[in-house]
Amino acid sequence: MAPASDPSEQNPVVAIENQDRAVGKLFAVLLAGEFSAFHRLIEESAMAPDVPSKIAIARMAASEVEHFDRLAERVEAMTGLTAAEAVERYRSVFDQYHRATTPKTWYEALVKAYVGDGLAADFYVELADTLPTDSRSVVAEVMAETANSQFAREQVRSAVERDPSLKSPLVLWGRRLLGEAITHAQWVLAAEEEVTDLLFSGASSLSGIATFFDAVAAKHAERMADLGLA
Repeated sequence: MAPASDPSEQNPVVAIENQDRAVGKLFAVLLAGEFSAFHRLIEESAMAPDVPSKIAIARMAASEVEHFDRLAERVEAMTGLTAAEAVERYRSVFDQYHRATTPKTWYEALVKAYVGDGLAADFYVELADTLPTDSRSVVAEVMAETANSQFAREQVRSAVERDPSLKSPLVLWGRRLLGEAITHAQWVLAAEEEVTDLLFSGASSLSGIATFFDAVAAKHAERMADLGLA
């Protein structure tokens, strides 16, 4: 007897429904990430030493709110979940990431803001070709690197030039940020097989996942060099 084939291969409608469900879950995960990022930026801005720095962080937070609203529309349309329901479903993994990467100094907060903004952009670059065409523009918009994070780069570079002793601790901090981001992303992928299938053409595609994270790590190294922390 011939082995049963995948029903989605026989029925294009089923395949499209499965894909839409996976995209909806991905958007819900990203929505929870935007929610968490906004609140953490506000909390961590308390360490800002002056008004211009507080304004710069506020602008980054405002960008996260715009991204949140854009995603919320798609999540509600594709999954039937309200924004609040989607956030409650996935926020725990982001809360755990932020608890593990709570900055102790203003410069750690700046590195986190710059690296976090860049990691979101890098994730999109690596995932873009795997997404349905009509979803790419949404993800591109909400995960694009913002010009608002550039102030962090300039402040960190200037600080390290003035005081080279800052460099080594911040290099270690940047490595920790990357490690925690990858660990928590893997937790999401392990919990949501449909999202993994969407992004990596099968939950068993370990080589594809490894290649993805290797590429993200390489871009992270470039961003650390931009900060003067190579």
